[in-house]
Amino acid sequence: MPLPYADEVPYFKTGTSAPSTWLAKASDQLVRRGGQVVMEALANDIARGHGKCYLFVFELEGGSFRLMWPVLPVRSEKDELAAQRQACTMIFHDVKARCVTADVLGARSAFLGYLLLPGGKTASELTDPELAADLSGLLLGPGGG
Repeated sequence: MPLPYADEVPYFKTGTSAPSTWLAKASDQLVRRGGQVVMEALANDIARGHGKCYLFVFELEGGSFRLMWPVLPVRSEKDELAAQRQACTMIFHDVKARCVTADVLGARSAFLGYLLLPGGKTASELTDPELAADLSGLLLGPGGG
C-alpha cells in the first residue's frame, strides 16, 4: 500500500519544534511508566521501500518493543524537515495514547503491534500463520499468567 503524502495527514507544518523534541517527549512518557528507551534513529527503510523512517526501540514491563514510523513522502524537498517533524509528532501522540491504555490494560496489550518477538520481527510484521504460532502464550507474559 503506498503511503499518503505528508500534506494529506495531520501534523504537517503545524509546529516548529525539532523532531528530537517530539522523540524526547515520547521517551518521557515511557520513562514515567518505568520504561527505558534503548534506541532511537532516523534510518533508510530499505526493507519496505518507504524511504526514511524513525526507529524507536524501548523496554517496558519486561517486554521489548520496536516502533518503525515512516517519514511520509513530500511533494517538494524543502518540506523534508516538516515531514520528519510530523513523523516524530505522530510517534509522540501514538506512544502517549498507548501509555494511557497501558495504565489500564498493561504494556503488552497496549503496544502489541510493536512487541519484539524472539525471531526479530514485531507482532505487526507477522503473517497470519506466523501470528498464530509465535504469539501463543506471549500475551500471558512471564509465568503464563
